[in-house]
Amino acid sequence: MPMAADDIAALIRAAIPDAEVEITDLAGDGDHYAARVVAKSFAGMSRVAQTRAVYAALGGRMGGELHALQLTTAID
Repeated sequence: MPMAADDIAALIRAAIPDAEVEITDLAGDGDHYAARVVAKSFAGMSRVAQTRAVYAALGGRMGGELHALQLTTAID
């Protein structure tokens, strides 16, 4: 079963409380999303570490409930 955009955003915000999260449904199917995550707590982290932090927030749902996520991260 696909994940809702609000559920994705909630998981990210729960793990990265200062994050501003924008989720876009890319295909209109509830299965392919883009996420933009901006957080002050990303300061000092490499892009790879930022990406890992977001994927960790999703708790292993990638490839299962969440089929595809185009991810952009930035420091606020």
